[in-house]
Amino acid sequence: MPLTSILTTEATPRIDTPEGVAWHLDTLVGLVPALAPMRQAVGTVLPRVNPKHFAGMAKVICGQQLSVQSAAAIWGRFEALPGALEPETYLGLSEDIVRGVGFSRGKFLSLRAVAEAVLGGELDFAQVDALPAEEAIARLVALKGVGPWTAEVYLLFCAAHPDIFPAGDLALLKAAHHGLGLEARPSIKEMIDIAQKWSPHRSAAALLFWRYFARMRDREGVLL
Repeated sequence: MPLTSILTTEATPRIDTPEGVAWHLDTLVGLVPALAPMRQAVGTVLPRVNPKHFAGMAKVICGQQLSVQSAAAIWGRFEALPGALEPETYLGLSEDIVRGVGFSRGKFLSLRAVAEAVLGGELDFAQVDALPAEEAIARLVALKGVGPWTAEVYLLFCAAHPDIFPAGDLALLKAAHHGLGLEARPSIKEMIDIAQKWSPHRSAAALLFWRYFARMRDREGVLL
C-alpha cells in the first residue's frame, strides 16, 4: 500500500472528528485497560483542530515557548497581516513587520525557512502529513528551527495524524505520573517507551492525557 494511503484508510481514521478520536480511544482502552479509569474520569475527549500546512506550521512556531494566552494574542495579530498565511506572500513580509506583531527573530527566520522549503519543492505538507509518525517527524525536524516538539504538535493538531505523542510535554508527563499510578514522573525517554506500546493510537492517548491533566489541575489541584 502506498505511504500516502496508509493513514487514510477506514482502519486508521484521523483525529479531526469526535468520532475519529472515540474510535482510537475505544480501541486503545480495549488494548490497555489501565487507561480506562482516565477515560472514565474525563468523559468525552474532543479533537483539537488547527489550520493545515503552512498556516498550521506558522501557528505552531508562533506558540513555541509561550503561554497559551500570549501565543493566542500574537497569533491573532500575525494572521491579520496580509499574506502571512501563504508561503509565497509570507516571503514578501519584512522582518520588522513580522517582529512587530510579536514574533522573535528566530521564529521569523524559522518560518522563512519553511516557506522557502515549500516553494523550493523540498517540503510537501500533504505528503508529509500522510507518512508514518517517525518518518513525518524526521522530515519536519530537518527544517531549520523545527524541533521535535514543533513537528509533533504540527502533526497532531494540524495534520490530525493519529499516531503522535509529544513525550516532552510537561502536562503529558504529569498526567502519566498521576493517571498511570507511577511512582515518579517519567522521564521523556521513559514516556516515549511507554507511549510506543500505544501505537498506532498515540494521538488519541495524548488528547486523553491533556484532558486528564486539565481536569485534575482545575478540579483537584493534584498536578500543579
